[in-house]
Amino acid sequence: MSEGYAALFLSAFLAASVLPFSSEAVLGGMMVSDRFDQVWLLVVASTGNTLGAVVNWALGRFFIHFRDRSWFPVKEAELERATNWFNRYGSWSLLFAWVPVVGDPLTLVAGILRVPLLVFLVLVALGKTARYAAVIGIVDLF
Repeated sequence: MSEGYAALFLSAFLAASVLPFSSEAVLGGMMVSDRFDQVWLLVVASTGNTLGAVVNWALGRFFIHFRDRSWFPVKEAELERATNWFNRYGSWSLLFAWVPVVGDPLTLVAGILRVPLLVFLVLVALGKTARYAAVIGIVDLF
């Protein structure tokens, strides 16, 4: 059973990166199996996804000078769009770090703009936890 939680953590962590990964599908499958505690599923998924976003923050904070390299995970157009969004809405935009396409670049921009790690963690964790709670609630309806 602990392997299941570890797999969920890993999928949530990877989903917060620029890798095309769906932790919601893993979470939904675990919910349907009825072998896992919903509270632990929420905690594990939210923690993994938030920590994955910290990697993006660190890339922005410490490795932005590599943005012209082919391996850098965010393209210039995505970075510009996220920067504009961040400049418009400020740190509160991090509540939407879970949104597909813009969320990963947004967390990178937060690092570039030197958002304090504690502020980053609180806002990103709130948004990502709310998203996973919604997924659990929707799956639970069926």
